Amino acid sequence: MNALICGSMAYDTIMVFSGRFKDAILPDKVHILNVAFLVPELRREFGGTAGNIAYNLNLLLPGAALPMATVGKDFAAYAEWLDANAIDRRYVKPIPEAYTAQAYITTDLDDNQITAFHPGAMNHSHLQDIPTAGVRLGCLSPDGREGMLLHARQMVEAGIPFVFDPGQGLPMFTPEELKTFIAQASYLAVNDYESELLTARTGWSLSEIASRVDALIVTRGAKGSHIFARNKIYEIPAAHAGALADPTGCGDAYRGGLLYGLLRGLDWETTGRVAALMGAIKIERPGPQNHRFTFDEFRARFKKEFRYDLG
Repeated sequence: MNALICGSMAYDTIMVFSGRFKDAILPDKVHILNVAFLVPELRREFGGTAGNIAYNLNLLLPGAALPMATVGKDFAAYAEWLDANAIDRRYVKPIPEAYTAQAYITTDLDDNQITAFHPGAMNHSHLQDIPTAGVRLGCLSPDGREGMLLHARQMVEAGIPFVFDPGQGLPMFTPEELKTFIAQASYLAVNDYESELLTARTGWSLSEIASRVDALIVTRGAKGSHIFARNKIYEIPAAHAGALADPTGCGDAYRGGLLYGLLRGLDWETTGRVAALMGAIKIERPGPQNHRFTFDEFRARFKKEFRYDLG
């Protein structure tokens, strides 16, 4: 009962500026911008779509997550983290001449962010082929452009149903390429902004997109999510969070819950609620991979939240 999760693995370096960008940037001087920010708070997190989704699925179904990613010569610390959390890395391929993907994020007191992203080894994702056996379900998340195009074709050829999760990689593709991804995928997962961008790029309405996949999942933050499946819209409520520490990685946590429901053959109402609760648990902790629980704890919280047994 495995899910192959194609995507990135990255280091997220998160810095907090103890002021406001608007006070340090002069609007009439942006054409000669030369600004430095003192960042007394800094932390480094393990991230990337494949790493985050795998981490969350592994909490729910240990051993089920098979992340597939290309990483760089600086991956040793991340590898130790995966091993410590019993996450299989047989499909994590080192690229010795590259660095692991890196995101450098500076946040100010108004929660504005300035981000620099170095794709590094992620751009070599096309050097890996989809395994042809032993995978029940796939997930195609933001990765190198060539790799995403290749892996979608290979999953179709291997008969592996997969979730297309374009995320921030959506603008990399032409309208025709996006239409092809939708035709190839069994499931499509986007947030509300991405759904609007997708309809604008393809010229298809949400109902037209939903008619081309087994299910279209649209997450809506605190408003919950909608799942379009079998000519029906399932309205999934957001789960309650005990704290709002950090939204980074909440979408990936939701997708980990989604993969769990698909692997277990759960109905859409339950699958959506598992995914929603994963997002709520994640937002309570800073960073995308610092939350943890036993499955018994998750089951108890699910029953308290939704008033029925997960089973």
